[in-house]
Formats: sequence, C-alpha cells, structure tokens
Amino acid sequence: QVQLVESGGGLVQAGGSLRLSCAVSVSGTSFSIAAMTWYRQAPGKQRELVARITMSSGTSSTDYPDSVKGRFTISRNNTKNMVYLQMNSLKPEHTAVYYCNADMRTMPTWKLDPYWGQGTQVTVSS
Repeated sequence: QVQLVESGGGLVQAGGSLRLSCAVSVSGTSFSIAAMTWYRQAPGKQRELVARITMSSGTSSTDYPDSVKGRFTISRNNTKNMVYLQMNSLKPEHTAVYYCNADMRTMPTWKLDPYWGQGTQVTVSS
C-alpha cells in the first residue's frame, strides 16, 4: 500500500515563507521512486506543476516553471522518503491546495504509476 501525506500548509502573510513536506510510505512491497512533483490547484483553475525532482541512482535533477523559479525550491531526503517544497516571498496568487505526486514502481508489476497525496491548503493573505 502506498500513501503520500503532505503537511506544512497554512496561512501566511504576503512576503512570508512556508515549507511543505511530503512523506511517502510504502508497505508490503518493494518500490522505487522515479520522480516527485508538487502541483497546486487554485479555486476555479486547473492543477499546475510547481516543482519536480527526478531521482535516479546517485543523481537528481529539478525543474520549475518560470512562475516560481527563484522563489520555490524542491528538495528530497531519500533515506526518509521525504520531499520538501520551500516557498519564499509568497504572494496572494500562490494561494491554492498543494498536492504531492510520486511516480513510482512497485512490485509485482514494476510498472511506473502515479500516486497522489490528499493536498495541503496554502493561503497567502495580502
């Protein structure tokens, strides 16, 4: 069973910072995480990619849309199966539900599948 749990959301004033965390837990099977991605969905808008970190043996790479470059940073702790999103200089337009996504392979199929967390609300007040 695969479970992703986000935390760290909340209410922050414009200009402030938040650090989101995503914990991946897997029970009863072997697994491999290929990539983890943070998405956000604001009211009335489509879900959009915020940050992505790919994972391969010994190396990782990150990717951000231009809208958050220099403001958001994604990082990981492979030992703890955790991914973080550091968000600085937040603006009201960053208000959204932030979701954690993991592209993972699990036994027995070892097929690459996406898994989602339940989301965490981030509200930035002006």
